[in-house]
Amino acid sequence: MADTLQQVRIGIAEGAVIRRAGQIVTAGLGSCVGLVLYDDKVDVAGMVHIMLPNAPKPNPMHPQKYADTAIPWLYEALLREGARPLHLQAKMAGGAQMFRNLTTEALRIGDRNVHVTTELLHDLQIPVVTEDVGGHYGRTVRFDLPTRVFSIRTARGEERQI
Repeated sequence: MADTLQQVRIGIAEGAVIRRAGQIVTAGLGSCVGLVLYDDKVDVAGMVHIMLPNAPKPNPMHPQKYADTAIPWLYEALLREGARPLHLQAKMAGGAQMFRNLTTEALRIGDRNVHVTTELLHDLQIPVVTEDVGGHYGRTVRFDLPTRVFSIRTARGEERQI
């Protein structure tokens, strides 16, 4: 009898955690960041689809929307599922500059999302094992347990696994 593969799809400003065999998928990563945290010893992983770098106020209604609230939300959710802080690792994609001619810092949301995400992971001592960030194109990502393969499909039709 074959195992049923759990596939969880998350949208913009959403997050989810899976245990054992399964996949988490999110689409529409332009300037947004798709961040996966996983325990490299236990089959537990989670993903958030980060839209903006910083929440405008403490305790927003949708903490997964902002890097500064999404990462703590995901971290705590993984610990509740049995992940160990010292075993957590990260993979991420997205953070594109979708409009090439915009140079105003306030509009460089992709760069700011990646910067804040990277800083917060550093503060939590979670290494970023691999990333596919920047550029000028959108992405769809899928993370698989138990293989821990992060698959990326670009809007240009390219596919790769990291």
